[in-house]
Parts: sequence; structure tokens; C-alpha cells
Amino acid sequence: MAGLGNQSSAALAERYSNSLLGVFGAPQRVLVRGAGCHVWDADGNQYLDLLGGIAVNTLGHSNPLLTSVITSQLATLGHVSNFFTSPTQIALAEKLLQISAAPAGSKVFFANSGTEANEAALKLTRRNAGTEQAPRTKVIALEHAFHGRTLGALSLTYKEKYRAPFAPLPENVTWIPAGDIQALREAVDHTVSAVFIEPIQGEAGVLELSAEYLQAAREITTEAGALLVFDEVQTGMGRTGEFFASAPVIPDVMTLAKGLGGGFPIGAMIVFGEANTSWLTPGDHGTTFGGNPVACAAGLAVIHTIEKDNLLAHVRETGAWLREQLAGVHGVGAVRGAGLLNAFELLNGSAPKMVAAALDAGFIINATDERTIRLAPPLVITREQLATFIAALPGLLAAAAA
Repeated sequence: MAGLGNQSSAALAERYSNSLLGVFGAPQRVLVRGAGCHVWDADGNQYLDLLGGIAVNTLGHSNPLLTSVITSQLATLGHVSNFFTSPTQIALAEKLLQISAAPAGSKVFFANSGTEANEAALKLTRRNAGTEQAPRTKVIALEHAFHGRTLGALSLTYKEKYRAPFAPLPENVTWIPAGDIQALREAVDHTVSAVFIEPIQGEAGVLELSAEYLQAAREITTEAGALLVFDEVQTGMGRTGEFFASAPVIPDVMTLAKGLGGGFPIGAMIVFGEANTSWLTPGDHGTTFGGNPVACAAGLAVIHTIEKDNLLAHVRETGAWLREQLAGVHGVGAVRGAGLLNAFELLNGSAPKMVAAALDAGFIINATDERTIRLAPPLVITREQLATFIAALPGLLAAAAA
């Protein structure tokens, strides 16, 4: 195809700057190929992917089963619109209800991304609006939350610099301290429509909320008649060593994306039990591409592989080993996380500097702020592969502090 010939990273980067909006800044590398937990750039350099496309590439790159399933489905039936359905769409919805332990009457809505899933959830909460005499118009979110960049999801996102340029946004969102049960209890009353919670705040530096807090949120929202929404866009699909980080607490709504498709775009909203009666009218919401046969086939392949290869146990064990190794490296401060969603703080130096040094050394990592590094590798990564990063870490820390 035109424009896909062999060119250097520099030449491709120039073409990028001349043709794409710069909302992501300049790309750090031009990647052309991936296999397992490694990727290669246009100049032939190899990198160990410790970010997994930001917790997306569940099974690594070019997974044979995922590639085969997507190719086979696309060759059979690619897109039909939601005037119709397909066996893969039905099967994936059923599988999500099964692995989430959803009670009878629960339903699934498919979208294309995490922000779309959160848009759908926010829109659904408007149906829990109370009455004219006793309106429920307030939504509670947590400080440091990140729920997406479309206008509705952005209105729930805590960071002011993300929201301010696009005001006015949907109104009446209140942020409260994350993990503070008393603050939650005081904030949730009969005026609150819903509470949005990430079980682990990934963009904030992998800040984990306790099981006690999640259970308290369930009890407090139930008592007040508010909907409880768990945003598992980053934490879901085995990332923490369980299919869902919030288990066994059952919310009213759960949103998923990222790892669900293993690299193929898909998002989902699960509406549990009676909460789905808030949204029953055809035409209340929609999407042209959501739930297409190819995306749903990818989701089924991801879940099948997680179960067949016992990846949940692998993620728990490998993640615990990784945190132990990180904590033993001189220059590393606090280590946080669950499964293979982890972060560590630098006692000295700049996290963005470390990201640059790591790239030069052949590792893809991510800085969530000036002092915090986030790691979210494919769930299939091995200790041996992670050990190469641990061995390189002292040098990377020195480069970050230089």
C-alpha cells in the first residue's frame, strides 16, 4: 500500500508531524513490529514492552490465537451494525456476565473504548434522577480520578488542567478524597445519582483502594439509593490477578475496555441486576461499531486464553515477585500495585528522564508524574524478561538523577 515502504524512524516521524494532530506530542519511537512482549522500531531496535499499550496488550503482541480468531472472523463477517446481532456478540456478553458473577437480569452494552463505556455509564445514571420534588442530580467522583477525555467522562476526571480548556462540562460533579470512608458517607445522600470509583487509580500512579472501602461504597450507595459504578477500564480482564479488581463486591454498573480486546478496540458496560431497568427504551443510546463481530471475537479469545493458560495465577505470582524485586533496588521508594499493574517512586531524579533512558536501553515504561513510574506489561510476561529490567534499573535510576 502507498506510504508503507521501508523508511527510517526520522523520516516517518517527520511525516507524522506533517500529517497528524499533535495531541500526543511527538512520538517517542516509530514501532513497526511486535512479537510476544517485545516490539521493534523502524530502525530495527528491540524493546521489552513493560507498558503493554497502557494495559491493553493482554496477551502480548501478535498472539497466534488472537490473530487467527480476528482474521477468521473478519473473513467470515466483519460488521453488520446494531440493527442485527452476531453469535460472537451474544457469546461475549454471556461470558462477561458469567465471569463477573452478575445476578439474573444483568445486561451488557458494547462500545469501542473506555471513555465511551464511561459515557454510557454516566448517561445511564441520568435515569436515576429522582423526581421533580426530590431530584438526584449530583455525581460523586474521587480525587485523582481519570475516567476519559470525551466531555461526559472528562467531567468526572479530577485533573483541572484536563477539564478547564473545555468548560463548561456536564455539571454537578463533586470530588472527594479517595479511600476515605467517612468522606464518602458524608457526601452520598438522596441528592446523589451515582458514585464513580476506579478500584486502582492507574493514571494517578497506581493508587489502590482497599477492599474495605469498596465494600463500604456498596453499602453506602445502596442505603442512599445511588448507583455504584466501578471503572475497571484499566484494572479489568486479569490485570490485577483477578478478572476484576473490585471482586467480590458487585456494583450496579461496571465499565471495561483496554485489556478486553487484547489490542483490538472494544469497550463494555455491564449493568447488574435491577439497575438495567433504568435504561430500557430502544434509542436511548447507541453506537455504530460497538459489539461488532470482530471485536467480540477478540474479547472471547482473550478470556479463553486467560482461563486456558491459568494466567490469573501467573499474574498474581509474577506481580508479587516483581514488587519484591523493585523494593530491593537502591534508589526505589514506595512500590505499589496488584498483579501486573504496578508503580514505584524514585527517591531522586526525574521519572520522565528515566522513561527516556529506558527507551535508549530497550525498555518501554511510563511516568505518571515527575517521580512515579508505572509498569503494565502483557499478562504473559515472564520473570526472566522482567529480571532484565531489574538488572538495568540501577543504571536507569542513575540516569534519572543525572
